[in-house]
Amino acid sequence: MTGERLAAIGDAAIAVIAAEGMRGLTHRAVDRRAELPTGSTSYYARTRAALLELAITRMVELDEVTMEPVPGGLAEYLAGFVHAALVHGRVRMLARYEFALEATRRPELRAAYDRGGLAIRRRCSEILAEAGSADPARHTRILICWIDGTIFDSLAGTGSGHPPELRELVLGARELLAGFGLGRG
Repeated sequence: MTGERLAAIGDAAIAVIAAEGMRGLTHRAVDRRAELPTGSTSYYARTRAALLELAITRMVELDEVTMEPVPGGLAEYLAGFVHAALVHGRVRMLARYEFALEATRRPELRAAYDRGGLAIRRRCSEILAEAGSADPARHTRILICWIDGTIFDSLAGTGSGHPPELRELVLGARELLAGFGLGRG
């Protein structure tokens, strides 16, 4: 039960951060969002720092689930990842942007925030190396910029009024991969 309860609290904290920003994150707000009795969140995360750590740890767990390969080519895999972030991971992505900004001001969050980003970068580098990239580290940096930029623009930027559809993402991924010398992806 404890694992389920921690996951529920982490999910609720992510939802609160996405909806209300970091200032809206309180133990009571998480209790309400998770529909738990008052004081439940503070039992598992006594301090605000502990609550932030719990939320970011949960985001990393959820990212690991979405990093699993899907059938199809590499372009379809990458486009599917971005599309899933836009459609099913919207709340988590908005919370991630809040965390990114907070981590620039609070060094104690930097390590926790970077854990998730480094896991995604490692996986991208592995995928690109398997696909035949001549320079997986450099190509990973470019690919992450495309992924992050597309997601940010589609959720919080000027493009939020008309986010890309899956087929547009597939075309963009193919063009990017072709630039890496990886054919059609």
